[in-house]
Amino acid sequence: MLHLRDVWVNWFEGEENGYNVCEFFEWRKEDRIELLDQAVIIKLSEHLFDYIENSLQELPEELLADVHQQSYVRKNSQRLELDYCFVATDGDRCIVVDTMGYHTPVRKSRMVPRQEGQVLELVKDEPMRDYFTGYYDLHKEYHILSPDPSFMNGLIRRERQVKQILFMALDQLYAEATLAELRYWYTEWAPEKYAFIQDCTFDQAWDGLFEDIKDGWSKKHDDFCRAMIKGQPFFEKLWDLQQGESVK
Repeated sequence: MLHLRDVWVNWFEGEENGYNVCEFFEWRKEDRIELLDQAVIIKLSEHLFDYIENSLQELPEELLADVHQQSYVRKNSQRLELDYCFVATDGDRCIVVDTMGYHTPVRKSRMVPRQEGQVLELVKDEPMRDYFTGYYDLHKEYHILSPDPSFMNGLIRRERQVKQILFMALDQLYAEATLAELRYWYTEWAPEKYAFIQDCTFDQAWDGLFEDIKDGWSKKHDDFCRAMIKGQPFFEKLWDLQQGESVK
């Protein structure tokens, strides 16, 4: 099996969507970068790569058996085996996975561009490993707390993460707000629609607000999110965590 030495990783834990596993150019100074002493490389189908990148569901048993204790991390002077850690690639993309001993892709990381290039060169003539996926649900459904990737297209790391805070606040609004409160926030977003909003039912107001907000990102989105979460410690803490600068 193919292996790569000295692999730099920036683990994103518990992320079910690949857009939250940030590319190297979005890594921040406060991120905890680690070094794998050695990582095994597995070439997979595009379909299975997507499944690993965009879910936290169980991995095929045959894949886990192939990568078992094939990767290592160095702690002080010791070289320690990792139960199920590997570099997955479909020949065009790469992602590093560590299950932390479980059977699901708990931690994921992108790669440094130079090392990603090395992996793609190494697997260029390698056959794809055909793992049985009949027992696994490869269909992914998105919702407001796990937004469709199209809603995140073109956004930088901070924008994606603040947009998810906004979606969380909107989900709370839907669950707890009165019609008057929902109309208030829709009017805050679109004051030019005031007359229309005053005639909306709850569902019409909600659908209209979400349709207006779901695509793209702008200063208007930023300001609206900040206004919605004001006075809510949990959301304000999440907001503060996203104000860091990238490594660059």
